[in-house]
Amino acid sequence: MDYRYLLTLTLLLILPLSSCTMADPRPDTTTPTFNLRDYFNGTLDAYGMFQDRGGDVKRQFHVVMEASWQGDEGILDEQFRYSDGSRERRVWHLTDLGAGRYRGRADDVIGEANGEVIGNALHWNYTLALPVDGRVYHVKFDDWMYQIDDRVVLNRAEMSKWGIRLGEVTLSFVKRDVAPAATSDADSARGTPP
Repeated sequence: MDYRYLLTLTLLLILPLSSCTMADPRPDTTTPTFNLRDYFNGTLDAYGMFQDRGGDVKRQFHVVMEASWQGDEGILDEQFRYSDGSRERRVWHLTDLGAGRYRGRADDVIGEANGEVIGNALHWNYTLALPVDGRVYHVKFDDWMYQIDDRVVLNRAEMSKWGIRLGEVTLSFVKRDVAPAATSDADSARGTPP
């Protein structure tokens, strides 16, 4: 099924339900505190999928990211490879504004992305120019990243247009140059994976 048809059908079917959205996540305000500059520095892999409003997986992808910082300015160079074989590149230009606030720009982001650290989470809001079957749609992303440890960040982003939920993107980021955390006896007792 082509994406333009799916997007149009989704919008027509859910227009009356525009107030139905993902509940605001409640970040863990204890540990670890999300440090965007430390985590997004070096080479990372991300594995993700897009699910439509009904929860059906529509697309899967792998991203290799090269990230670096010079002072308060950072670059995240993302190379996407999708399950259908297509490729895409996005280069984020990030600015650390201090006090846990960040600003981001990329060629396909409309205006600026704004982010704020809340405990172990980073909350991003931005609008992406999303190409679908030869047309470009401006889709809002409400993006939450949760730092699990020095190596892993989980990401959940809700996509919407005109306040109507279109679907969700889920990602797992894994930092290449960090060894997995050792499992403590307390983690083993809780069933927490290393």
